[in-house]
Amino acid sequence: MFGQDGTGGYAAFWLVRPDRALDGQPVVFLGSEGETGVVARDLGSFLWLLADGVGPWEATNPYGPVPASYPHPGLTAVAERYAPGLRAPAADLIERAAREFPGFDDVIAKLCG
Repeated sequence: MFGQDGTGGYAAFWLVRPDRALDGQPVVFLGSEGETGVVARDLGSFLWLLADGVGPWEATNPYGPVPASYPHPGLTAVAERYAPGLRAPAADLIERAAREFPGFDDVIAKLCG
């Protein structure tokens, strides 16, 4: 786990790619109310998600669509510096992560059940 959001949920790296460093692992969300989901394919994509104004809970929110873009200049500067080739709208980043890791929710359910 590397962060907690305002809802009490945690953002974490899911160590599922044995051949990649930590920054190449997917970022997931484990919510305080049982929400789970893959947020981004890797740290660089997660930085661009934040730069677009979308946090981990919003990225996995089952109650509605990804919120509109609200770019954050400071976080955009960080993403441009550390992940310059990964810029994309938040909705695209979330969709790519969900498509690559469709079974994450089932993995967590099995671990908890």
